[in-house]
Amino acid sequence: MTTAMKSELRDVGACRKELAVEIPAATVDGAIDRISRRYGKSAKVQGFRPGKVPARVVRVRFHDQILRDVAQDLIPEAVEEAVAEHELQPVAAPEIRDVEVDDGKPLTFTALLETIPEVDPGDYTAFTLRQTPVTVDAGAVEQAVERLRQGRAQLEPVAERPSERGDVLTVDLERRLPDQPGAAPEHLQGVRVEIGSDANPPGFDDELVGLETGATRSFTVTHAENDAVRRLAGRQASYAVEVKNVQRPVPPDLDDEFARSLGKFDDLAALRARVDADLRAQADAEARNEVRQDLLRQLANRVTVEVPEALIGRELDRRVEQVARRLLEEQVDPRQARIDWNAFREQQRASATDTVRGTLVLDAIAGREAIEVTGGDVDQEVERQAALSGRTPQAIRALLEKDGGIGQLRAGLRREKAIALLMKRATIVSL
Repeated sequence: MTTAMKSELRDVGACRKELAVEIPAATVDGAIDRISRRYGKSAKVQGFRPGKVPARVVRVRFHDQILRDVAQDLIPEAVEEAVAEHELQPVAAPEIRDVEVDDGKPLTFTALLETIPEVDPGDYTAFTLRQTPVTVDAGAVEQAVERLRQGRAQLEPVAERPSERGDVLTVDLERRLPDQPGAAPEHLQGVRVEIGSDANPPGFDDELVGLETGATRSFTVTHAENDAVRRLAGRQASYAVEVKNVQRPVPPDLDDEFARSLGKFDDLAALRARVDADLRAQADAEARNEVRQDLLRQLANRVTVEVPEALIGRELDRRVEQVARRLLEEQVDPRQARIDWNAFREQQRASATDTVRGTLVLDAIAGREAIEVTGGDVDQEVERQAALSGRTPQAIRALLEKDGGIGQLRAGLRREKAIALLMKRATIVSL
């Protein structure tokens, strides 16, 4: 682009800039000539052989298309040059408006950009952060041990009484959906149902209580809106069940033998000690996260200027992707899940905005403190992600490089170093 290009910068908000750009007529005419010649090589015009159409005919016949191509050819480079000239840091592609282009005239347009606002982190040498004391009582340990014991329960047949809550029934069932009267019923055999399980639809348990082996029962229930079987969520279903057998879970005795069955524990006391240590580690991690969240909240509150909508949108995208990934891990198709994604994004907007505010302050602090991320830091994080995902470091790095994720990884590590610096300097008080 010629150095004669003109650009004028105007602030239209704390993070919104408007560039008025003018590309000289000589540059425009040169582009028109170049693109016209390109058209002339392939243009088909009656009365002329291919490639032999006179330039003046090409420019008349394809005038509007040529001017559109000229604009598309010149504007990106002009924007890049103007952004560099005014030392801007756009966070997303600019919105191009008011394009005017014609023969013998300058090309003018307006570019609306979102940029990183100036953020003053203020004094960050003495944060006071709140933390809940880490405590684990004996009752919590015993509850965790009991959950382990119940998890090792063996099923035994029930013959002396009808079924009751806590029993496990094996049933053959037929399911019909009243809102699909012409559809064939669904038949399932040998289905195990625990009476009282959270997975059962509302009212399902009440219908199974009091049944014995060989009994049958028909009933209709309405599945919950968050039912794990997404195609049944919120829908009414009619069931006909036949009980094949009734069993009850019988947990093992709470003794040293039970402890040894769970791993390398000499006795029940050793198991309780390990559970206590695990619960304390979990509580400690939660307490550290609580302190971290308090720090991030205080950082976010320091930003009172408008923040770029593009950054908020990216944070919302990240949260949507996180939920979708969790659904896929649960073998649920996010497209079939009954989730109003627009409503979800709106619900998350305030929190996402605070996250962006906190990020801007961290970046400002990292710049002031000259915090850098080394190649070794990146290698270590790649290896950590590889260990968590079960992939090789080479595969993780290739994936990051393909998606442009190395830069994002570096930015994230730089912010984590800033957080570590702030936490080291902070005063932590117990609630």
